[in-house]
Amino acid sequence: MFHQPVLKNRRTLLERAEKFISDVYFTDCNLRGRLYGESWPVETLASFLSPKRITFPEASKQNFAPYKIGDTFGPTWWTCWFKVTLNIPQSWRGKEVHLLWECDGEAMVWRHEQPVQGLTKEGEKTSYILSECLRDEEPHSVTLYVEMACNGLFGAGQGSMIAAPDPNRTFSVQKAELGVFNRDVQELLTDFEMLVDIVKELGEGEQRGFQALFTVNEMVNLCDPSDPSSFASARTLAHKFFSQKNGESQHTVHAMGHCHIDSAWLWPYEETIRKCGRSWVTVIRLMEKNPEFVFTCSQAQQFHWVKKWYPGLFSQIQHFVKKGQFVPVGGTWVEMINKANRFVNSWYVCTNMIFSAYFQFWLPDTFGYSAQLPQIMQGSGISHFLTQKLSWNLVNTFPHNTFFWEGINGSKVLTHFPPGNSYEMKGKVEDLIKTVKNNKDKGRANHSAALFGFGDGGGGPTQLMLDRLQRVQDTDGLPKVQMSTPDHLFSQLKAESDLLCTWTGELFLELHNGTYTTEAQIKRGNRQCETLLHDVEIASSLALCRGRTFPYPVEKLQELWRLLLLNQFHDVIPGSCIELVVEDALRYYEDIRRAGAKLLHDAFEGLGSKGNPPGVFNSLPWERQEVIVTQDAAGKTSLGEPDTFTHILCMVHLYFCSVYIFWSKISYHSACFREAISDGCNGNQFVMFDDVPLFWDAWDVMDYHLQTRKPVLEVVKPVHVVSSDGLRSVVSLTLRISDKSTITQEIIMDAMCPYIKFNTEVKWAESHKFLKVEFPVRVHSSHATYEIQFGHLQRPTHRNTSWDWARFEVWGHKWADLSEHNFGVALLNDCKYGYSVHKNTMTLSLLRAPKSPDANADMGTHHFTYAIMPHSGSFQDSSVIQCAYNLNFPLRLIQSCPDTVAWSAFSVSHPAVILETIKQAEDRKESLVVRLYESHGSSVTVTLRTALHVREAWHCDLMERQDGTKPILITSDGIILQFSPFQIVSLLLVL
Repeated sequence: MFHQPVLKNRRTLLERAEKFISDVYFTDCNLRGRLYGESWPVETLASFLSPKRITFPEASKQNFAPYKIGDTFGPTWWTCWFKVTLNIPQSWRGKEVHLLWECDGEAMVWRHEQPVQGLTKEGEKTSYILSECLRDEEPHSVTLYVEMACNGLFGAGQGSMIAAPDPNRTFSVQKAELGVFNRDVQELLTDFEMLVDIVKELGEGEQRGFQALFTVNEMVNLCDPSDPSSFASARTLAHKFFSQKNGESQHTVHAMGHCHIDSAWLWPYEETIRKCGRSWVTVIRLMEKNPEFVFTCSQAQQFHWVKKWYPGLFSQIQHFVKKGQFVPVGGTWVEMINKANRFVNSWYVCTNMIFSAYFQFWLPDTFGYSAQLPQIMQGSGISHFLTQKLSWNLVNTFPHNTFFWEGINGSKVLTHFPPGNSYEMKGKVEDLIKTVKNNKDKGRANHSAALFGFGDGGGGPTQLMLDRLQRVQDTDGLPKVQMSTPDHLFSQLKAESDLLCTWTGELFLELHNGTYTTEAQIKRGNRQCETLLHDVEIASSLALCRGRTFPYPVEKLQELWRLLLLNQFHDVIPGSCIELVVEDALRYYEDIRRAGAKLLHDAFEGLGSKGNPPGVFNSLPWERQEVIVTQDAAGKTSLGEPDTFTHILCMVHLYFCSVYIFWSKISYHSACFREAISDGCNGNQFVMFDDVPLFWDAWDVMDYHLQTRKPVLEVVKPVHVVSSDGLRSVVSLTLRISDKSTITQEIIMDAMCPYIKFNTEVKWAESHKFLKVEFPVRVHSSHATYEIQFGHLQRPTHRNTSWDWARFEVWGHKWADLSEHNFGVALLNDCKYGYSVHKNTMTLSLLRAPKSPDANADMGTHHFTYAIMPHSGSFQDSSVIQCAYNLNFPLRLIQSCPDTVAWSAFSVSHPAVILETIKQAEDRKESLVVRLYESHGSSVTVTLRTALHVREAWHCDLMERQDGTKPILITSDGIILQFSPFQIVSLLLVL
């Protein structure tokens, strides 16, 4: 028993308490070993195995064979259905009865033909509550079905979580029995665990920590594990401790249940559907028992899946949305804005829930944040942003947790990073203490979020997590804890926002920079499908306007956009997913290409496309003069001069300059006759690097890879002329990377084209290697410029500070530029995203070769094009932006009658403003939405001219909600618009 002198050895007291809670050897004399009392075998257990994921009605009709505990089944990604019949002993009346189910896969319990509970050992859910207090009128004979996925919470990696899955892994059920759950033991265990954790976190030397130590040892003295009647007095001591309240100055933690589910990662998309079902049905069960419990959930795509696959569960979710417990957040379809809210609005019933969805951008896990996001958020009606991933920075610690984030156009949003640096806390004392200690804005903000629940692989909160948080809602020495909603959190943060700091520009993640390059085929598919759907929208809009009888393909376009957005999930488009997901993604791109081509053909017919002479459809808002390859009926190709074709949509003037190539040497001749490549250096130099990151193989490139640079110099086929005439000159060469990998390239110069194209084929069979191409240019500048969404930004070319050094590999879109006064060089591409500009060397990242989680990542043949564009003046005045668009948006050949007259639907009076989108309005079928943005970083007044008959023009936001009470004045010249730097403007044109 306890004696006062023992207090001299506090370490002994703590060990004594921990031993009492859970002795790994003597389960009969510790609390944890007494969680379950009597047990009873299940009546019968039978199973059947399916290679596919099937519905419950299909599964229940199958023939089930007897199953013995421990028998294995599989392989990976199959499904084993179990039929379980139970007969609860009559003597268990008044007791809490559980089905104990331990397995090494993920499972869902079905009862009365509905999903009722998710089970997974990794998610601390190994039992299903049959009855909380068994009554006579309850059925004692029960039949359940258990749907077990042949994969764990994090897939089926071989030895490591992110290793490629083992396709032949087998699974088993280790326990399937009935048990009496001793709730009083669980409650006392939770008291002990929380007190012990307080001792560990606050320290025994602190007054409150010592009080917790003293209390827990008094409880040990009072408790006899074999005598439940002794528990009440011990729990009274715990309750007294937890009830000692805080002062008013204590930090408030807004606890929100959470269950971030990766839409695909170490498992395929189809398994995510079941993860959503398993996780959310468990959440609903918790809400039934805990009316104060609040759960936040993002990604409309996942709601769409659940609505389709689990309609009964979806109805239950709607019920708790009305009650304010199940809070949909995010305003996104997957992880980008706009395509979500229309689905969301179709079933959010409560006004405050609609408010939550629209006004919170909920993005816990993604690999960096574009500096244009604040404007996109504001344009979508979103004013608050929550994320967490920046805490993963490799070098520098981000200096804020609550702040205003300012984008490149000056838009600001209130932003919060949960200081606990996690979106899957467990409600422990450690989580609460970290939330306070890590808060970098302590003097400015006294509220922060704690998101609790198993995440990434799903699972969500547990009853134990809720019990932990309930005990310490207002306990001296700890922060105050309250169940909360995103709205309430941000309202508190906004109320005390006067002293908050502002961070301007991008939120750059100093990790996972290999994802700009990994799985190149996915990047290519994304870029090409974005371009295709962009063109389909424009062509369909113009066909609608010309004939008014053309059926705009609303539903099909929505389906294709959603499919494209699905692949933009943060572990798919970055390539940090298993091979099975890559195969799904590439198949989706093919579906989009096939269906999009059909829609484009239909739109061209709606535009009157018929006859034999070729015409040209130009979806960009400026005139283009390009060399086009045509093919006659016999398959013979020829070059056409651009002005011999009909322009269906053509706009403004393109500036030209003269460029000449001498193999790998690029010279730029303008008025100053200036050389573009540095003396003694070669442009278009392929280089290889060793690429072995510390842990996250597909994700990361470490800075030490730069020390392993090796130029690719072995020539297989030397440079030779393929063709040369007045319109196009082509030279070709082949290089050997290794015995298994080669590069074949066509270097193309077209008449009147200001850049040189490099059409490239790489046969790639490397392991942990990185292929890049370098252009050491004769330019000196401390910063390079990169295209981002709807604009551009600058990053340093030096490495003065740790913040500069951490940007040794950066992301960009269609172009990057390095300029000094009156001269520069731009590097364009059609499907790449990784760049590096150090001093005067411009580098484009081409291919990687990681081995996990996809062991065959990037193996195979790749095709891509990049271009080099020297220019005089600034990149803005030299049309670098327009040229990058031209490279990515091909002129499309259509059939036309010989007497067809060229027609320009829209034009913009100033090259600084890009007409980005033309589409039918979502809710007004007789209206178009056009979206423009200022691309130079300037304030400018422009005129939007159109050949269409526009009755009214209105400003609208990105959600196409009309802005203002009066329409925009339409003059004889067109619609006059004012732009500030990088401003996005959306117009609703009523036809």
